[in-house]
Amino acid sequence: MSSDDNGLGWPFDEAEDEAPARPNVVEYSVSEISFALKRTVEDTFGYVRIRGELGRVSRPASGHVYLDLKDEKSVLSGVCWKGVAQRLKVQPEQGLEVIITGKITTFPGQSKYQVVIDSMEPAGAGALMALLEERRKKLAAEGLFEDERKKELPYLPEVIGVVTSPSGAVIRDILHRLADRFPRHVVVWPVRVQGETSGEEVARAIRGFNALEAGGPVTRPDVIIVARGGGSLEDLWGFNEEAVVRAAADSDIPIISAVGHETDWTLIDHAADHRAPTPTGAAERAVPVRMELAATVDDYSARLQRGLSRTLSDRQQALRAASRGLPKLDEALSLPRQRLDAASGRLGQALRMGTQQLHSRFAATASRLTRRPLEQGLGQKTEAVGALFERSRRAFARTTEIRRQSLDTQAKLLASLGYQSVLERGFALVRDADGKPIRSVTAAKPEQRAEIQFQDGRLSATLHTQLSGPAPRPQKPKKKPKPAEGQGDLF
Repeated sequence: MSSDDNGLGWPFDEAEDEAPARPNVVEYSVSEISFALKRTVEDTFGYVRIRGELGRVSRPASGHVYLDLKDEKSVLSGVCWKGVAQRLKVQPEQGLEVIITGKITTFPGQSKYQVVIDSMEPAGAGALMALLEERRKKLAAEGLFEDERKKELPYLPEVIGVVTSPSGAVIRDILHRLADRFPRHVVVWPVRVQGETSGEEVARAIRGFNALEAGGPVTRPDVIIVARGGGSLEDLWGFNEEAVVRAAADSDIPIISAVGHETDWTLIDHAADHRAPTPTGAAERAVPVRMELAATVDDYSARLQRGLSRTLSDRQQALRAASRGLPKLDEALSLPRQRLDAASGRLGQALRMGTQQLHSRFAATASRLTRRPLEQGLGQKTEAVGALFERSRRAFARTTEIRRQSLDTQAKLLASLGYQSVLERGFALVRDADGKPIRSVTAAKPEQRAEIQFQDGRLSATLHTQLSGPAPRPQKPKKKPKPAEGQGDLF
């Protein structure tokens, strides 16, 4: 082949041989190729169902959720728009294994492909159990399940708050059980007990009850019951939400948790102050049985009456025993009467002696004054004598008045304590021939002469043998008590 042949049978010149060859490829702009790829991917895959583990989970202020779905080898970006995120049965959390349903698409702004999520569900109960255990350990490490945080339940609450669905059988069971045991005022805070918003509603209800003020239009409850019937792990998942657990732990009002059946455990059961196996059990724990309480009160009342009767009987016996040990009135007053008689007998003589002594001293002083020479100032001495006489007269009058008052006091005491007042009440005093009182039958002698003194006179008598009757009680010798201070002789 010659140099002038281009292999196709026609010649070409040198200029044409130097022009660049034009490729047979379609030319696109960046946006054109990006959106072309987007349509291709969306048309090819459409809706898909993908299983994987959630990695990064981001929730910006817009309400959308951005996440990564991964397995051992690859990572797929995903987005869940705000409206869909609010309806998810399980909220996305890092480490949770899920199955998502959505549409594969691309994001032209960054040349990325991603899945737009329409629904999300846990990949079996094992994934939920793993997540539940991880969350339990996290909240337990914060001390939200400690027994020290738990509060005592009131014995008989006036108002009971119930957080549950108002249309289910749970609230009917609780009200029926309360009516049987002890009717109380019940305030129901209606919530969804299943679904994507149940956890948030339950937490809001617990905080709402705590925010009520005493005496407000809605009565603040004394205890809160959070209740729901039985169900699967997915059905009860709202009560495992972290917001619910924190609301229960922060509650100032005691909380009884009654979620599911006896074998069902949720995280709110750990944070509540008391767990009941069923909603009916929660009502039984909240109030006592009225009939049992009435029977207990009656029993306490009967025991109180028996105790009072027994105490009064014991006090009466003690009083009778103490009264038997007291001395008789006549015996207790005998010695004071004798001292009074002796003092009254010495009183007149002491007054006369005191008066004579003062008179003698006055006479001696007067005689000494009169013997002094008149030249030493008769006028002054006369005045001194007069003053001394006046002082002596006043002193004598004052002393006489004091003695008279003391004598009156002694006379009144003698009248109140002396045997004369006893004689006036119909008693008699028996004396022997020497004038000594005969105090008992054993002190009397047969055919002894005696004198019997009455109120209005005396009679002589002869004592004969003792009449039949109980033997007299022997008198123990008594020591003569020492006179109290101020009870001795007057002079």
